[in-house]
Amino acid sequence: MSRSPMRANHGPPSLPLQVSILTQFFPPDYAATGQLVEELAQSFSQRGVGVQVFAGQPGYAYDRRLAAKHEEVQGVTIRRTRTSRLWPQRIRGRAVGGLLYCVRSLIKLLHPARRGQLLLVTTEPPYLPVLAYLMHCLFGQPYLCVVYDLYPEVAVALGVVSKHHWLVRLWRWLNCRTWCQADAIVVLSQTMKQRIVDHCPAAADKISVIHNWADPGLIIPRPKTNNWFALRHHLDQVFTVLYSGNMGRCHDMDTILAAALALRHEPVRFVFIGAGAKRQFCIDHTVRAALTNCLFLPYQPKETLPFSLTACDLSLVSLVEGVEGLVAPSKLYGSLAAGRPVAAICEPHSYLRSLLAEGGFGRAFCNGDGAGLANFIRTLVSDPALVLQMGNRGRRYMQQKFTPEQGTHRYFEVVKACLQAPAAIPPTAEVPKATVSRL
Repeated sequence: MSRSPMRANHGPPSLPLQVSILTQFFPPDYAATGQLVEELAQSFSQRGVGVQVFAGQPGYAYDRRLAAKHEEVQGVTIRRTRTSRLWPQRIRGRAVGGLLYCVRSLIKLLHPARRGQLLLVTTEPPYLPVLAYLMHCLFGQPYLCVVYDLYPEVAVALGVVSKHHWLVRLWRWLNCRTWCQADAIVVLSQTMKQRIVDHCPAAADKISVIHNWADPGLIIPRPKTNNWFALRHHLDQVFTVLYSGNMGRCHDMDTILAAALALRHEPVRFVFIGAGAKRQFCIDHTVRAALTNCLFLPYQPKETLPFSLTACDLSLVSLVEGVEGLVAPSKLYGSLAAGRPVAAICEPHSYLRSLLAEGGFGRAFCNGDGAGLANFIRTLVSDPALVLQMGNRGRRYMQQKFTPEQGTHRYFEVVKACLQAPAAIPPTAEVPKATVSRL
């Protein structure tokens, strides 16, 4: 029988809260999800929660040196495994690396002290929640699923595999079993919640929608004329459109490139920061089209983000058709903190449109509407006051809704509800006071 936070007691738990977090990507990796988990773990530690994190070595962009195999950072102990770096950036290699990471996690979790009172598992890699379900079957282990990307639906939507494939049917069955036995589920958007409910109605009552966040104290609006990153790349004298983050298969780069083509003879610069499966395609496209208004830069360290995210006049967020509710772009929140308008390329029913309408910080465009995006950019170029107005609205909006304090507090409430449930405390569970581990 599944346990739900809705049945939790409201009195204090009988033992100190102790949580083990499993996620393949964790700083110094570039992955935004890993950085969010780091902030979440540190927030838990500051609240007196014992934390272990089991993670992989940096491998999101494959240009980071190995991190310490075992360390403690701000009350969190970290252990890392090299298994996720055994293959380069290929789909099969990453899939095998993720599986090996899960095997290493399984070995570690056989020891009760590694499991703690609650497992918090992410979908990095996407089959990691199945490991938590196995721990539940073997030891009655309580667990919380944090769904960043919804697989196998992403693979189906991208045409990587047929929805009728036996592996898809098996994966969907395992997902439903995993969600039903979870103590709680966290998703990043209302549309993602609906996707899960459509597949597994029994899990509806245990799903919480908690958006990602950005730190408005770290990322502060600043003029480009007083920004070394903008000055270094000669962005201070030209209207700059920024795409910062993963250029993956789920991201619509075609509409952005169409806008860049339409504006190739106008004073507008497109800057692409990051990596991903579509990065080389974008570079090749700009070469073939002789676009001199595009600049490609690698991922930037976290300490550079306050300058790279504010070195623009407009930020871009994009998703391809068919993936709404399956993924959620975390880059939105940093753009809001930077005080820049946002243009979102997404489907008509996207949750991004709801945020844009409520916050008034930008515009949304349908996939393929490069002309509409180009015209919006022309409007902003001719109206600096509108740029400032939209940017200010966006920053105020994220300060009201999407700060680290607000996000981590909501996670903490979910975790407390899980651990206060009568059956949620295994008697053998013990972990160090604050520990993050990378296998």
